[in-house]
This record gives sequence, structure tokens and C-alpha cells, in this order.
Amino acid sequence: MKQRTEKLIAALPQGFEAALISTDVNRFYFLNFDSGDAGTVLILPGKTYFIIDSRYIEIAEANVKEAEVILEKEALEQVRDLLAEHGVKHLYMENKATIAYESRVRKALPGVEIDASETLTNAIEAVRAVKSEEEFDAIRRAQAITDACFTHMLSYIKPGIREIDAALEMEVFMKGHGAGKLAFDTIFISGAKTSLPHGVPGDKRIEAGDFVTMDFGANVDGYCTDMTRTVAVGAVTDEQKQVYHTVLEAQLAACAFAKAGYKGCEVDKVARDIIYGAGYEGFFGHGLGHAVGIEIHENPRYSTKCEDIIKAGMVMTVEPGIYLPGKFGVRIEDTTFVREDDCEIIGKSPKELIIL
Repeated sequence: MKQRTEKLIAALPQGFEAALISTDVNRFYFLNFDSGDAGTVLILPGKTYFIIDSRYIEIAEANVKEAEVILEKEALEQVRDLLAEHGVKHLYMENKATIAYESRVRKALPGVEIDASETLTNAIEAVRAVKSEEEFDAIRRAQAITDACFTHMLSYIKPGIREIDAALEMEVFMKGHGAGKLAFDTIFISGAKTSLPHGVPGDKRIEAGDFVTMDFGANVDGYCTDMTRTVAVGAVTDEQKQVYHTVLEAQLAACAFAKAGYKGCEVDKVARDIIYGAGYEGFFGHGLGHAVGIEIHENPRYSTKCEDIIKAGMVMTVEPGIYLPGKFGVRIEDTTFVREDDCEIIGKSPKELIIL
């Protein structure tokens, strides 16, 4: 974790003195320790402190290797004393902290210049965006569980099954096969509901002729993966086949195109041009994809507006879709590792149209 703090310091303006980390995901990123919503991380050049309450102190002392663990009494008073000890006069804090917390920090640290602009948050996001081999490994293991879940569901799905029961089946399978938790709330929807990109599983029962969309992912060692597959039950119409194969063509083309050096909007355009060219302009409303890591949605994005340059080491989803309101929708998604010359699709689940 020391390398992460060193990268952060290098990404911040010259003359860095200290940074205060208070959000859950960034505490985890810099300490590799999940304390929920508790704890304060103070990063200084060459030294990191973790102030944590009595609920977590014993396990933190045993597991946090790259920071000095301090029992929390009055956290901001302890931060004040540490800053004074090190002669710190300028402190960065995340702009994602609450306004109330920022106010408390300013009140507790008189005489210290507080920078709560986007500077620290942007620097952290830039460091987090490029993953290490250890992070890749966690995501690969999460994807292996996700792939196994899809295979399991191919034998589970049949007419009469309720969406909500199928979603629960997926969640139990992933946790039972090594997921520490879910990457996000599982989407399992069928029939006309598949036209809803983020539809919620309900009491609807699967019927013959339905498309079924599953958007799901496991979380292993704090890292997420994200996959979507759409399958058919019983039979498909010519229109369903056309939409499916258009989405598949767009997804495969974008995956083949993506590599380091392109802007996010350039990758998005590859898939969007195929979908629009097939006559479905206006039926693909969301971006093509997003970065994945500790959080399921990170930056940068594959979208029409993203001018960020995609770098080797980023983990990006590719998830085009076509959604016909009141009829059906199709989305196909993979998590990919961006390389200098290509992108690696880490999932092994088939993408050809499956009719159960």
C-alpha cells in the first residue's frame, strides 16, 4: 500500500504536506482494510496514520501494515496534534466528504489551510484508475465466480420462475462460491422489462418467448467485476434476433477496437455507429462502459462526452444495448483489461444467442 501513497503524493502539486482521507473506498484503497464507515487516514510524506475506534483497533493493528494505527479518542483533535507535530500548514481533503464533515475539519484545525477542492479527489481517481497486477488478480477471481454463476443459471432458468427468486439464486451462488459480497444489486429481468436498462427484479414470472437480461458481478477482496448477458426462453422472433445480433456486433467491434491511447468517446463511437447504422438511433441511451475497481462505477468512461485518454492498466466495461420500450431490450457486457495494443476480455461466458 506504500506504493499507492507514493503515487498519490507524486500526482499532487509540488510542496505536498498532508492529505486527509475519510471516505470508505479510499480508506480501503490506501490501507487494504475495510472498516466500513469508520476511521480517518492521514497521509504525510513518508508517514501514514490510521485513527480507528475500539471496534476495529485489534484487527487493524494485526492487519494494517503501511500505517501507524492509533486508537481513536477525538479523531480531529488527534489529527490536529499530528499536523502540529509535523509542522503541517496545508492539508488536502476529499471533495466527496460531506459539507458537515468539511465544516468540522475547518473548525478543528485553525491555522491550517484546508484545500477541499477537486485536487485530492482527482489525484486519487487518477492513481486508482490504473490497476496493479494484484488488483487484476482479484478482478479475475471475481470474474471466475461470475462466469460460474452464469453457467449455473442456464440450467436454472425456465418458464414460471419468478425474477426475484432467480436474482436470489444468483446472489446465493456467488457468495457460496467465494464472493465476499456482491459487486452491486443483481439485475434479473424478463420480457418487456428488459427494455429497462436498470430494471429491478420483481414478481414477474418468466414466460416462453421472453428475453431474460442478467446484469451481475461478484466482489472478491474488495474488487468488483461486471457482466451482462441476455438469453432467450423458448423461441425468438426475427426482430429479437436482429436486435441481439446488432448488439453483439457492436460489442465485439468495440472490444476489438479498444486499446490504450484512444479517448473514451472514440471507443463509444465504434459501437454507437453500428447500432445507429442498423436503424436503432435513440434506443441506446447510456454510455458504452465505465471503469471498474473498488467501486462498480469509476472513471473514466466510454461515453459520447468522455475526452479522457484511456491508459494501459485500466479496467473498463464494454456494454452496448438496444432498448425498445414496451417490447424488449438486449445488453451484452464484459469487463476488460486495457493493454497498450488491445484489450483483454476477462470473462469466459459465451455471447452467442442462447435459447433455453
